[in-house]
Amino acid sequence: MDCKKVKKIFKVVGIKGGGAFANFGTGVPKLAEQFLARLDEVENCSGTEIALFESKRDANHLEGHYYVGFIVNETLKEVPVGMDYIETAQNYVTTRGKINNIGNLHNHLLKWVDEQGYTRDLESHIVETYHPVENGEEEVEIYLPIHI
Repeated sequence: MDCKKVKKIFKVVGIKGGGAFANFGTGVPKLAEQFLARLDEVENCSGTEIALFESKRDANHLEGHYYVGFIVNETLKEVPVGMDYIETAQNYVTTRGKINNIGNLHNHLLKWVDEQGYTRDLESHIVETYHPVENGEEEVEIYLPIHI
């Protein structure tokens, strides 16, 4: 698994959800389905699905929020009702792999952050982008925000 440091800007239109961190695995896909049903309302869509997650700051931080949506190519002048436009410019560490290996990807990236001496930015969103590949499979690219 290759890991690297990048500076990246994400322009996103999405729908906000939230709840217990333990339930993100079911809540995020459900909200993504709702968003996909309204995708035709989004202008300048890049075609890349994205999710932004509040960082879990410690063991007592049990609930958080997230956004599911699509990357857009330009800043939007009008955002569809019930959706949000988010733009982030951040330093990240990133890796990419098969979505069915997402837990291991996150753990590998967290270990790499420590090995490289980076400090995570727990006030910024963790970002995942989703990429269809052949045979109906999907890859995920994970971006963990860091302080520089």
